[in-house]
Amino acid sequence: MNDEIPSHIFRAYDIRGLYNEDLTSTIMYQIGLAFGTYVSQKLKGKAVAVGNEIRQSSYPLAYSFISGVLSTGVDITYVGTTAFGQTLYAGWKLDKKATAFITASHLPPEWNGIKFYHSDGVGFSEEEILKIRDIAISKDYNIVSWNKLGNLEIKDISSEYETFFKDRFNFTEKLRIALDCGGGSTTLSAPNLFSLLGIEVVPIFCETDPTFSGRPSDPKPKNLEKLVKMVQKKECDFGVAFDGDGDRAVIVDDTGNILSADQTGIIIGKFGLAEHKGIIIANVECSKAVAEQLEPLGFEVKQIPVGHTFLTIEAKKEKALLGVESSGHIIIPEYFLFDDAVVTPLKIAEILNREKQKLSTLVGKIPIYPLKKTEIECDDQIKFTAVENLKQNLSLKYEEINTLDGVRVNLKDGWVLIRASNTSPIIRMTIEADSQEVIEKLALEFGDRIKNEIAKIQ
Repeated sequence: MNDEIPSHIFRAYDIRGLYNEDLTSTIMYQIGLAFGTYVSQKLKGKAVAVGNEIRQSSYPLAYSFISGVLSTGVDITYVGTTAFGQTLYAGWKLDKKATAFITASHLPPEWNGIKFYHSDGVGFSEEEILKIRDIAISKDYNIVSWNKLGNLEIKDISSEYETFFKDRFNFTEKLRIALDCGGGSTTLSAPNLFSLLGIEVVPIFCETDPTFSGRPSDPKPKNLEKLVKMVQKKECDFGVAFDGDGDRAVIVDDTGNILSADQTGIIIGKFGLAEHKGIIIANVECSKAVAEQLEPLGFEVKQIPVGHTFLTIEAKKEKALLGVESSGHIIIPEYFLFDDAVVTPLKIAEILNREKQKLSTLVGKIPIYPLKKTEIECDDQIKFTAVENLKQNLSLKYEEINTLDGVRVNLKDGWVLIRASNTSPIIRMTIEADSQEVIEKLALEFGDRIKNEIAKIQ
């Protein structure tokens, strides 16, 4: 067990590591000192909200982090073990300078970490996280004397959180929804909230399970077999699966078809925001169907780099109506700027309540294009150089190029996105096209280009 702070746990959007290897209680105490120092000195803040998800390591890490923050003279409102949305709601509603949530999101149970947000729910940028890292590694802490320590308030925010949704959602139709909480943190909020709103809940893995023994914390299609079967067996209007901490939701329609984030976003835009006009944010991995379906309705679709922090930052900047991240993060800023996953199924329920149509009927109106994702091994030391070189070469050959995040080549019958992974020694290639035949042709052509570029550098 090493209590030296490893710099690699500080990532673009959060801090993550293996418990008692990368992330010990001592290290978390030091991160608390660094965060408290950053809040008081850089943000000029005096109070923050803190919560944690259900992992077994969350309590020792949360208390260590809290001790560090209090030692810098910053006050804490601790909302305990909650889902992501409930903690972020507390920071937003109570107007705290920042919010910290102890979580490793969809990773296996031996992992943990922490995410940071401003009071409005916008995630800390990579630059801000790296500043916290620098404070922690240099140990340049603002530690105060005993009579200036921060105050700790323990608060249950659940009833206020439930009232927020009761004031905004009203269902006149009797809806039956299968809720797959995966044993994660949404077990503590979603089943009760949906029942309070008059929805008939069919529970799946809705008992808290810190080891995720029933279903992995990542709601990938291969992990949703039980949900799909239950939707069909119980004739549900639809089903929803949450990830471990509750910032992503995957929707399953009434026939058992698993929707992509793109499809879910299009349905929300087309049927849930049709009376509005404005900007919709979608990352560069999102389907071309998003723009094809929503721009004729008067929306402007703006592309952003991959990463849910970019989603919240750009949504605030552009005053967007909707933000869609291909991995499943969806934000609807009329409620909050943060990606509380319970908002997505409630919005879908609201649409079904109004449209009086089956979800599968609405899904059937949206075209699906073939998609292929490939991972090509590439050493961490050269992966960004390889993508940069490809960016230069492809810009000379193709007219429609997007270099927001890696390089995306837009073609007449599809697109190819090439980007280096932020966390693994791989280059990711995503292709969407009008047909499977075109996909295979593009996969061969651009796959060879990537491999040749890697070989040249090596």
